Amino acid sequence: MSKVRMEKIRNFGIFAHIDAGKTTITERVLYYTGRTHKIGEVHDGAAVMDWMKQEQERGITITAATTRVEWNGYDLHLIDTPGHVDFTVEVERSLRVLDGVVLVLDAVAGVQPQTETIWRQSIAYHVPTISFINKMDRIGADFERAMASLRDKLRTKPLPLFWPIGAESNFSGIVDLVEGQVRTWEDSSLGATMTLSEPDEETLPLLEKGREALMETLADFNDEVAESYLEGEWPSTELLKSAIRKATLSGQVVPILCGTALRNKGVQPLLDCVVDYLPSPGEARPVEGKHPKTDEVEVRKPKLEEPFSALAFKLQQDSGRKMTYIRVYSGVYKGGRLYNATRDRVEKPAAILSVHADKKERVDEAHAGDILALTGLKWTTTGDTLCDQNHPLLLETIAFADPVISIAVEPKRTQDEEKMLEAFQRIQEEDPTFKLEANAETGQTIISGMGELHLEVVVTRMEEEFNVGVTVGKPQVVCKESVTGSAEGSASFDRVLGDHRHAASAKVRVAAAGRGNGNS
Repeated sequence: MSKVRMEKIRNFGIFAHIDAGKTTITERVLYYTGRTHKIGEVHDGAAVMDWMKQEQERGITITAATTRVEWNGYDLHLIDTPGHVDFTVEVERSLRVLDGVVLVLDAVAGVQPQTETIWRQSIAYHVPTISFINKMDRIGADFERAMASLRDKLRTKPLPLFWPIGAESNFSGIVDLVEGQVRTWEDSSLGATMTLSEPDEETLPLLEKGREALMETLADFNDEVAESYLEGEWPSTELLKSAIRKATLSGQVVPILCGTALRNKGVQPLLDCVVDYLPSPGEARPVEGKHPKTDEVEVRKPKLEEPFSALAFKLQQDSGRKMTYIRVYSGVYKGGRLYNATRDRVEKPAAILSVHADKKERVDEAHAGDILALTGLKWTTTGDTLCDQNHPLLLETIAFADPVISIAVEPKRTQDEEKMLEAFQRIQEEDPTFKLEANAETGQTIISGMGELHLEVVVTRMEEEFNVGVTVGKPQVVCKESVTGSAEGSASFDRVLGDHRHAASAKVRVAAAGRGNGNS
């Protein structure tokens, strides 16, 4: 892969609060880029990216799904993530390996709790963000209010690049503030045909209003734009795009788009903005790690000439085999052995796979910037570093939250005990926020997770994927008595037994010691 090809790659994910329309957007992306030939709807259980049976039945995303599409000569690596807080592990590990974020907002609700969580995580990993205000056709949709919620709740600078034409049932298209054109979509083509036109009497005021908001924000970050703004002139498209890209990559602004994915409006401009304003792997910050033997800090630049380094960010069971998803940060891997610097083990991958939801395609090489899967790894787990053994590097691992809820489980059939434990251990390998333990005092098997839905999904997977029926219940609470105050007591013994007199006295004082000090 050449340097030119790396510049044509975009690694990004779509993130949002639950039901904001992430997967609906992703399904349109697949259709408009030619990856699929039919739009899969979430409410019909037909979404391509929601490939798990439970995802289709529940109408929610449970596991992050990856795909690869082409758009105007660019190679887009996309991860569609869950919005439910119970599956925040998928969000955390996806943000760790991506270069850009598309943050989806509901035009009615604006910023919601999970939106704030995603924003904090993206800030921690220094991931540039663009935002898509979805569902502009809903009753109560308000573009300016949703944009204001970004500014007020996330303390960021929203930068409108498009302005909606109408709202709710009157939403008909968008005004491109940079190009100065009106964009509308044909319903008969399911939004595949987009029409460009010049502003008319209805849309010209929207263009002027939107451009005023755009210039007021962008002028604070670019002197040339500020100069044009003060002189009352509209900057060239090239200058505007360059200034927007620079401010976005530095995290100074969040470009704002809008549309309604369910009604097939606004998705193509979103893809254009991913290409125009999110970074390529070559523009990403070099990764820092430590030499596993000397602890010296080492840097890997996102270049093909650098030694190979990659981070394993997700494990998944696929038809009985383990797939390990990796993000390649530097170098090229063409097969052979890899060194797991985290475990101090040598791995021998069996295959390199390009993944589209639940479909896989074998490829010959893995290059810097790629997000791929490896099979045949024995020791590698989530957060491990894979690298060239002659140039070892230990990257920072991925930290996950501790479980918040626990339940007791037991197999419905006694003979399935070993099978149940083995299945839970496989799920634990995939999901670092799922924990399995045996309580030595009660004899119960306890599983822990991030919420009731999380554990409910795990138990259902046991029955559907591993054919093990499981009964759930509350963990038994082991009650122990402890000294809380202080007391004294004494007793005497004086008796003649046979020809001998026996006498004794004892005095005892009991007091509480500090927690953790034991008994003394």
